[in-house]
Amino acid sequence: MSERIPILRIGETLLVSVQFDLEDQMVLNLQEDLAQQIVDKSARGVIIDISALEIVDSFVGRMLAAVAAISRVLDARTVVVGMRPAVAITLVELGLSLGGVDTALDLEKGLAKLRQSTDSALR
Repeated sequence: MSERIPILRIGETLLVSVQFDLEDQMVLNLQEDLAQQIVDKSARGVIIDISALEIVDSFVGRMLAAVAAISRVLDARTVVVGMRPAVAITLVELGLSLGGVDTALDLEKGLAKLRQSTDSALR
């Protein structure tokens, strides 16, 4: 059985902290688990912390975009935090734009970005 990535709840936000290299089955499990958690917890935002990842390939880039798309369909906004400069460079070199995925330097700024979008939506 494949390991599962923990999903923590902070208010209306779900936090996914990726601490190790992702395998295909783990990504499929994460997509399924996260979609279910968004619905069960009525989450409005998802933060994916990739600060522990030193390298990112096209597979991880596509996974981030897919998770964001799933979240968006379920009415939750996704912010990826903790991206290292080398990871950002790699994603650009691979031509992965991560459409629909907002980014922030750290968790605190990611939470602020989600709060800001929620406040704007309420006005």
